[in-house]
Amino acid sequence: MNRLFARAISSRLFSSDSPTRIEKTINTVTLLGRVGADPQKRGNDQHPCVTFSVATHNNYKYESGDWIQKTDWHRVVIFKPQLSDSVYQYMKKGQRCLVTGKISYGEITDQEGKTRMSTSIIADEVVFFQT
Repeated sequence: MNRLFARAISSRLFSSDSPTRIEKTINTVTLLGRVGADPQKRGNDQHPCVTFSVATHNNYKYESGDWIQKTDWHRVVIFKPQLSDSVYQYMKKGQRCLVTGKISYGEITDQEGKTRMSTSIIADEVVFFQT
């Protein structure tokens, strides 16, 4: 592509008088790990959801040659009615699962009025394996 054409395209895409352009973005998370506790029902009748935690880990080697395993915990939230029902009914603590979804950041206010940051995985698909 020649430079004059590239400048013309970029000036049209980013100029203030051109129509607003919607940009494609990707927010995808895939986790393969073990369920930390039996799933719990949360929310209310109008907005029910199911939550559970998934543990993943990485192995590291020290300079001494010793290995260490670092475990990360992920909070998974399911809003899809059929998926949340089957996960709540059949998934158990310790079971291996594959979760795909998107990462979400927010704030949680506790009963004392204090707010804290929260990171969750909003699940689109959950595959759980027999143990």
